[in-house]
Amino acid sequence: MSREDYIKAHRLAKKDYQAKSMRGELPTLPVLDDILPPRGQYREVPLGLVKIPVAQIVGTKNAGRSNAFSSNFMPLLKDGTEFAGKWASLSTSHIQEGIREPIKAYEYMNRFYVEEGNKRVSVVKFFDVVDIPGNVTRIIPNRTNDKENRIYYEFIDFYELSQVNYVWFSEPGRFVKLQEAVGKGPEEVWSDENRLDFKSIYTRFAAEFRSRNNDKLKITVGDAFLAFTELYDYREIRNMSTAQLKKLIVKSWEEFVILEKDAEIELKMNPSQEKKPLINKILPTGVLQAAKSRLKIAFIYEKTPSSSAWTYGHELGRMHLEQKFPNEVKTMYYTNITRKNIECTIEDAVKQRCDIIFTTTPSFAPASVKAAIAHPSVRILNCSLNTSHRYIRTYYIRMHESKFLMGAIAGALTENDKLGYIADYPIFGTIANINAFALGAKLVNPRVKVYLDWSTKKDVDAVKNLREQGVSIISDRDMVTPEDASRYFGLYILENGWPKSLAMPVWHWGRFYEQLIRTIMDGTWKYDDNPADKKAINYWWGMSSDVADIICSKNLPIGTKRLVELLKSNIKSGLFNPFAGELYSQTGVIQNDPDQVLSPEEVVKMEWLAENIIGDIPKRHELQKRSESVVLQQGIEKMKGK
Repeated sequence: MSREDYIKAHRLAKKDYQAKSMRGELPTLPVLDDILPPRGQYREVPLGLVKIPVAQIVGTKNAGRSNAFSSNFMPLLKDGTEFAGKWASLSTSHIQEGIREPIKAYEYMNRFYVEEGNKRVSVVKFFDVVDIPGNVTRIIPNRTNDKENRIYYEFIDFYELSQVNYVWFSEPGRFVKLQEAVGKGPEEVWSDENRLDFKSIYTRFAAEFRSRNNDKLKITVGDAFLAFTELYDYREIRNMSTAQLKKLIVKSWEEFVILEKDAEIELKMNPSQEKKPLINKILPTGVLQAAKSRLKIAFIYEKTPSSSAWTYGHELGRMHLEQKFPNEVKTMYYTNITRKNIECTIEDAVKQRCDIIFTTTPSFAPASVKAAIAHPSVRILNCSLNTSHRYIRTYYIRMHESKFLMGAIAGALTENDKLGYIADYPIFGTIANINAFALGAKLVNPRVKVYLDWSTKKDVDAVKNLREQGVSIISDRDMVTPEDASRYFGLYILENGWPKSLAMPVWHWGRFYEQLIRTIMDGTWKYDDNPADKKAINYWWGMSSDVADIICSKNLPIGTKRLVELLKSNIKSGLFNPFAGELYSQTGVIQNDPDQVLSPEEVVKMEWLAENIIGDIPKRHELQKRSESVVLQQGIEKMKGK
């Protein structure tokens, strides 16, 4: 039987060799000595006896045995040779008692290269063995800014805590997220039981994923598993049967497809202008609506309208919908919803036969996706920016356009060239708001400096800090609730220690929801979706759609008001963009072409601050506990894992 196994393995080797040769790829084993950087650019660290994942053994340490195997580690030498006899003998030993003698190998960039035991590796690969014992020496290259290098250093940190060496990711930041996903703190060491549990869960997932994938998607199993844990809690996955796991992997497949596209998001900058179906031109809207059932819409809030200005703004939007469509729309809402009960809340809205569900905070995105997979007939939208999920659509407002105008007002009125900006969460969109304010101020006053502080930092009184810097004009939170008597919102000037309003930004959620619902009513909703494209859809509307604006104080000088109206008119028409022309950050040039404009994607993903800003973007550990869920879900890339 062992000789027959060798003949089969030899055939597999020849098949692989021919296929690789035809594609112009190396048909034999790669040699580590040919891959390593020059001496002095790496160091060696002995790891001792390690369970080596067989799938990650890819080559040999030196060239001596490279040509004896094809690139899949199957034997190339003919049957009847001494080599074939030894291979067949090892095959018999494996069948009878298993191969237990450790090999000797080097690990470089989480791939293993054999120094002693190549035939043993060939045999266990032939029999699809998961791992093999080995004495391993890790080769660690010097740290660089190369993406693979950064991922590898994150892996080393993760390995120190978990001793898990069979997971790999294609993007930085994901090892830290995996540590969080399994319920571990940033520096928490895994127990033996933790490792056994994880291996059981991950192995089952990997088998089901690979059986469906068949190398169609080029993402790693780790990428897919992490995305899966963002939809289904790790503890929930642990209790799933294999049948349940397989079913949910199939249902969630488009989430994995988006990962392969590097989480591509299609930003819809304005409501769809696609032509309506022909029937809409023949029949009046009222006749059409009479023939349709009334749309039922649920709004899910993290807080209450009386305790949260953010929730209050969306509640105004909900009431606007009921006033605008009294016969076509019926709404309901849920308040004080947390991440613990968001799934049950969405399920209740589905049971109430809601056609559309708006989840109004970024931290609700994973639960929204999970519900959308389970209920494909229900339209679920999450209020967040740069959230890459295929099963839901997301939406937000381009508030940086309003912030630019407020910056221009502040820059025109300051008497000491000092302005203040109090931001909340370091998430997608917020950095653009800060920079737009600073650029607007600089447009009218080249000498102005913007002092940045954060309302969500631990033990910080942002207004007090700015006062001590000599700042009197401050951009603070965007709005307050009716029950909040505070005047510390919008853009204000401190006079005798008290705020005097200058302007405030306006989030017209009512107009946003109205236009979005119209796309569903008139049939243009479907035109936003291109099934062949597989991109996530994010509605990111601004002044051109009348969903963002500012309100100016009547006390503003007439010249300042005229300037604001001129800038607003040009932004709405598309003739002017706050991020056009030469742009400089605190650390260097961002854009040096006066004719260039940052793309919407570049604006969303900003992680730099304009050169006239004094301050920085806080690390996650510097923020209050209440910020954690929002920052974890929507924190800018610089924040992830910190």
